[in-house]
Amino acid sequence: MAKKKEYVPAKAVESLFNKVSNLIEQARVRVATAMNVAEVYTKYQIGRYIVEEEQSGNKRAEYGKQVLEGLSERLTARYGDGWSYSNLRQVRQFFLVYGNLTISDCQISNPPDFTLSWSHYLVLMRIKNADERRFYEIEATSGNWSVRELQRQYGSSLYERLALSRDKEQVARLSRVGNVVEKPEDIIKNPVTLEFVGLKPDASYSESNLESAIIGKLQEFLLELGKGFLFEARQKRFSFDEDDYYVDLVLYNRLLQCYVLVDLKVDKLTHQDLGQMQMYVNYYDRYVKQDFEKPTIGILLCKEKKDTLVKLTLPEDANIYASAYELYLPDKKLLQAKVKEWVNEFESTNAEIAAVRSGK
Repeated sequence: MAKKKEYVPAKAVESLFNKVSNLIEQARVRVATAMNVAEVYTKYQIGRYIVEEEQSGNKRAEYGKQVLEGLSERLTARYGDGWSYSNLRQVRQFFLVYGNLTISDCQISNPPDFTLSWSHYLVLMRIKNADERRFYEIEATSGNWSVRELQRQYGSSLYERLALSRDKEQVARLSRVGNVVEKPEDIIKNPVTLEFVGLKPDASYSESNLESAIIGKLQEFLLELGKGFLFEARQKRFSFDEDDYYVDLVLYNRLLQCYVLVDLKVDKLTHQDLGQMQMYVNYYDRYVKQDFEKPTIGILLCKEKKDTLVKLTLPEDANIYASAYELYLPDKKLLQAKVKEWVNEFESTNAEIAAVRSGK
């Protein structure tokens, strides 16, 4: 007589399947990551060998070209595609950038810690400013950015926009640890770039149009705002004294542990707009915020703002910020010039203060 098959609960199978499936997926990610990093270290070392050969041999450009062309032919014959002359030039340049070398250098340092894929480093090595390059490398690693996200953040001048929103000491910190979110000011950018929503800068659109466009590209919008943002609601209604009020966007920042209220203004910012946001923030702090949460932050995204109006309208300790938005990618060279000008001005002011204190 055949043994009767025992009944296995479907929930038990489902639970076990999910655990095993998650483990397999995590293993695949670890293997892929290890392979990506191994490729980067290998190409770094290949670049090192190429530079060493150039330093020990004839340093003329024609000699280096012939060596790379010959190496390309041999590698392609044995290992297939991926070892073209142009690819080997990229490998060589990668070592020069990340080994902190120039052609005339004789000392060769140990390799840095690589954390991203080769495709990421092809983007990063084109960034000339070492501090800016290091910032994007840190952010891409901590944020698990895809190559496309890295290209977008660099194209939107994230580094320059954050730098212009901070003091000089914090700018230096960006290249050491990235954009660490510890206080409300750390999530503010000027301007906020919304080129992904698809609205034309010279077209006529309403605040409702802008809001709908943002909701349609919510993932990109949260990425643009920065780290730790979660979406809760749009047109969030709250009532008191028999009147209804609506907040355009209600977000939550898990790093700061607080609500972030966003109001959209397609015209010039007014003191009435600031007063309205102050009321929204007060309501959330008094009736919505839990005891363990930090004070609510209010952000007004507007087409045009004046800092003097914001300072005169709001108390100094207000947790409200106004940021201009743009529907196109900013001019990177212009922002770079502004950052350089700002840093030079800061250093000149500090030098003058030091001279006065020393009596010179």
